[in-house]
Amino acid sequence: MTEAARSTTRDIARAAVRAELAEVALDLFCREGFDNVTTQDLAAAAGVSRSTFLRYFGSKEDVVLSTVDARGDEVADALRARPAGEDDWTAIRHALDTVIEIYRQDPGKALTMTRLITGTPALWARQMEKQHAWSPLLAEALAARADPPRPATMALQIRAAAALLCLNTALAHWTASGGQLDLVALLDEAFAALAPQ
Repeated sequence: MTEAARSTTRDIARAAVRAELAEVALDLFCREGFDNVTTQDLAAAAGVSRSTFLRYFGSKEDVVLSTVDARGDEVADALRARPAGEDDWTAIRHALDTVIEIYRQDPGKALTMTRLITGTPALWARQMEKQHAWSPLLAEALAARADPPRPATMALQIRAAAALLCLNTALAHWTASGGQLDLVALLDEAFAALAPQ
């Protein structure tokens, strides 16, 4: 077996263990409440030592929010890939489809996770902090789409922040409906409310 194959096998195994630990943690958080569960509780529920658990997740907040950081890069990449002739507002709206894809794939799990985050002040604050870091990434992606590319101006930063506000507002309405409303339609409605006239 080559070193590259071993590395890939290790990465796959690590990702599988990480996903299993996250699944156990989410179940425990939903049953007991986030603030009532310790990392020791999580490790015990998963059948691993606390140090093993902490090797995969630095904190219990990281278990819930570990995917938030990567989504900013995913949205920025999707934004840069949008058709050149598309206006910025439409492009950023469609780039956000990468975020809401998980809500379409597994709405029940997404609803549980969203309720957990919005219902736990510490998690909500951390998510907002992480999501705040997306704005400069999106502004830079908007700037890179221009022909010729332009600097990431304050106007582009505001447009990026407004897009994230639209996303969060649509998610709040979707969550309040128990996942019954169409999240895509809600996001479209939020963007339409701020669309250039």
